[in-house]
Amino acid sequence: MVRTVVAGIDGSDESLAAADWAAHEANLRGLPLKLVHVWEPVPEPVAQAPLLGAETQQHWTERIPREAAESLRLRHPGVHVTVEQLSGSPREVLADAAQDWELLVLGSRGMSGFGGFLLGSVGHAVVAQAERPVVLVRAGERAADGHTTDPSGATSAEAPFRPVVLGLDTDSPHDTVIEFAFDAAVRRSSGLRVVHGWNPPPYYAYGLAADVGLHEALSKQQAAELAEVLRPWRQKFPTVEVVEQSRYGSAANHLVGASRDASLVVVGRRIRRNPFGAHIGTVTHAVLHHATAPVAVVAHG
Repeated sequence: MVRTVVAGIDGSDESLAAADWAAHEANLRGLPLKLVHVWEPVPEPVAQAPLLGAETQQHWTERIPREAAESLRLRHPGVHVTVEQLSGSPREVLADAAQDWELLVLGSRGMSGFGGFLLGSVGHAVVAQAERPVVLVRAGERAADGHTTDPSGATSAEAPFRPVVLGLDTDSPHDTVIEFAFDAAVRRSSGLRVVHGWNPPPYYAYGLAADVGLHEALSKQQAAELAEVLRPWRQKFPTVEVVEQSRYGSAANHLVGASRDASLVVVGRRIRRNPFGAHIGTVTHAVLHHATAPVAVVAHG
């Protein structure tokens, strides 16, 4: 596998934002960037229609990725940018081809009126099927948005990065997801904020509200379990400043809240190979739709 950061591009604002973010990420990783445009052939009678003539087809299959690559080379001169044309169903082609890539970055429309993502069918299908990390970037997202602001409130790519946020389930922690988050923090010279949401077992539900001592005991237990999971990773990545947050309540809500001050949110997705299709998982699904920072979905076994 040739290590390459890839951005899926179709000319939309969200895909251009994804390409710019991907170029920034490729620079952090010291890797080349490939812009992939998947052209879905149309039936011959439709292709011959006046509005879908040769000039229009050429625009979509050649001009858009070429012009995007030229723009990125100017803005990110240290990144080697190439273009690849593929044919077929975008969701299937990208999910299959992603197996050979280091990282796939896709765009997602921002929700109107408030922060978050509007995950289209292609993005949803690719995230659910790809077995390599996939990052979703909102339309309008700029590379500088992942950095801290100066006293005037302006962002700059020269400022320090905001922390990376990792959503961690202590009942089933996975090395692939944890290592991705620590590595992202190292490359950004940023801190890592690990968020763990927990709820008591069903048989505690009625007694928890009335028993303050029980709630405190469970809180300490959950915090201790989180610290134990992270202990070897702190030793492996001693330069990363880690903040552990074990909180009662919805993990998805806590992660969405943490995303407001994050450069990247990292969540996991279990690989499921079954006849009923792939699934994203409830927490990851919620984070994908409501987080206000780019979200990396890391598949694991």
